[in-house]
Parts: sequence; structure tokens; C-alpha cells
Amino acid sequence: MTSTYTPLGVELMVTGENAGTWGTKTNTNLNLIEQISGGYAVQTLNAAGTGANTTTLAKADGATGATVATRVIILGAVSPQAITGNKIITMPVLTENFYLIKNSTSGSYTVQIKAASGSGATVTWAAGEKDWRILYFDGVATNTGVYDTGFGAATAAGGSNTQVQYNSSGVFAGSANLIFDGTDTTMASAKVSDLTNTRVVTAGASGALADDGNLYWDSTGLNIGTSKEIRLQDNTGGQYIGQKAVDGTTSYTLTWPGAVASSNDQILTSTTGGVLSWVDNSGGTAWVAVHTAATLSAVAGNGYFINTTSNACTATLPGSPTIGDEIAFVDYAGTWDTNNLTVARNGKNIQGSAADLTVATERAGFTLVFTDNTQGWLLKNN
Repeated sequence: MTSTYTPLGVELMVTGENAGTWGTKTNTNLNLIEQISGGYAVQTLNAAGTGANTTTLAKADGATGATVATRVIILGAVSPQAITGNKIITMPVLTENFYLIKNSTSGSYTVQIKAASGSGATVTWAAGEKDWRILYFDGVATNTGVYDTGFGAATAAGGSNTQVQYNSSGVFAGSANLIFDGTDTTMASAKVSDLTNTRVVTAGASGALADDGNLYWDSTGLNIGTSKEIRLQDNTGGQYIGQKAVDGTTSYTLTWPGAVASSNDQILTSTTGGVLSWVDNSGGTAWVAVHTAATLSAVAGNGYFINTTSNACTATLPGSPTIGDEIAFVDYAGTWDTNNLTVARNGKNIQGSAADLTVATERAGFTLVFTDNTQGWLLKNN
């Protein structure tokens, strides 16, 4: 009965076999096991022509030196190997092992590693990824899968320079819609543990993780340092609205309202504590289309062109006005002398008097402004 071999090339001898060579073969096996547990290999890739060329890795039965039977593998060269197309590396089926593998190629192309056959999972270095990864081969017959266990994928920066990182299914990704271009300190080691406490992580200039010195998170919330701006960009990214602090000002906080404005044309006002709220805009006049009916319920802030050509008109003032409320009236057709305008006080005084106001002057125009319950509505102009 002859020897058999493991998927990584270790020779399994049977009793009574290899007389006179058993010691040599045993030493080879021991050297091979040492190579599998901690060996180092540089594997150049098939660079023939352009396009996706495949480099096939094979085991060496009963012999050392096979790339597949080493723990640490450099794909390309110690000094990066220039490639001119996407590359594929295949490993023997049934291989169950884990490897530390680095993509050491130059050129903007992908490098993929997979089993020689089967439809199992694959691992691909994107065109800009030149990092270390820990890969596990499950060794399942005819369907060997390759899995990135997270050493590289979970700590290498994703996206482009200055993009803020976020968790994308267990790996870092860079958000093209959330970037920060302040001063950052790049960590070539690209380990999360090396980053400074509270700092927000960005993709540094070398593709490694970076501390952004002007963007950090602590117990007070998100801090943006050195008068940097918050910029809200439009759809094209060409225009933006920016906000930033003024140097040397006293620290303060603005608290936004809990909901949107309750009506159109409201404005934001602030308390001395920085609490913002929506209030009706009392400045200016909102003019209403010409009014011809015999009655009108007047609204604070509005102006009315009253046409009494066909009939007189009674305009009723608001029942619960507040100080500063204004209402304007204008004789639209010059007919108030014939068909009068009556302003009904609705429970509040007009010019300090508990009486309605009747206007019989042709082409008259005036504004009433509310003061208090004593004087009520006062003429602002006439």
C-alpha cells in the first residue's frame, strides 16, 4: 500500500513502507508542517497581456516550497508587481486552512482569490485596495469557499480620501455624501486601536484609517474644530449652504423648534437662552384681492381693497387680537362717501371708544394697529 497525501502535501506513510527513506520523508513532513504553520512566500502573478489572467497555485506532494502550503503569502512582489489587468488566483480544492495574504501589486486592477473549481465564496481586492487580509478556506469538496475573516476588511478604510467611515455589513465604507476635509493624521498600520479616542475616522491620504483632528465626538456631542463649516450641498455638489462659528464669540447653544411652522410666513425668534420658536410675522401687510361683499371678517396682517360701488360693507375686526396686530383698509373705487365702510369693533375699543368706526370719506385709506384693551385699535395712518 502506497503513501497518501493531505490537501497541503503532507505525506501519510503506511507501516512497512519507505524502508531506508522513512527518516528523510519524516523530516520533509516536519519541515512542511513548519512551513504551513508559519512559512512565508512571495507569489508573482500571471501578467501576460491585458485582461483577467489566472495564476494557479498547486500543492507539492511530499515536498516543501509550494505557495499553498505557507501561512503568509505576498501576491505580486515585495516591491509591488505592476499588473495590466484584473488577476485571479486559484487554490486547490479541499484546502482547509487560513492565510495572511497581502495584495502587493501596482496598477488600478482587481485581484481575486478563489478555489480552482466549485461555486463557493470568493474574496476580491478592489482596484485601490493594497492591504493585508486573513482568509479562511473551508475545504468543502467541489464547492470550496474563501472568506475574509475581517483583519483587513474590518479595519482598512473604505471609499475615497476625506470620506467619513461607516459600518457596511461589518466592514468600513466611505460615504460620498459625508466628507470632512480638515487636518487628519494617517495611520499606516490602519488599525482601529491606534486611533485617538473620540476622533471621527476618515480615509487618509494613503488609504489607511485616519484621525480627523478637527472632527471628534465626546460627551457634549459632535465637535467641529477651528471654525470649520458644516456644508449642505446641492444635488450636483457645486453649490452649498455653509454654517460656522465666529472666532472669539461666547459659547452658546441654539435649540430648534420641535416641529415645522404652523402656518405660512412665520419667522424664527429666540429667547435669551437660545431656544428658537416659530411666530407669526407681524411686519408688512399681506394684501387680499378686491372685496365686494357686504361683510368681511378681517384678519390681522392683511390689507383690504374694499369696493362699495354696489353696496356698503361691514368689516369685523378679530375678537382676540394681540399687541402689534395690524389691518389696513383702502377705498378701492372712491365710493365710501356713498356706500360707507363700517369697521365693527368685535368687543374691543377703537381709538379708546366702545363704538364701531364708520368711514364716509372718498378715497380714504388707513391702518389700525392693536395696543391693549384700554385703547384697543388705534389709527396708524389715515
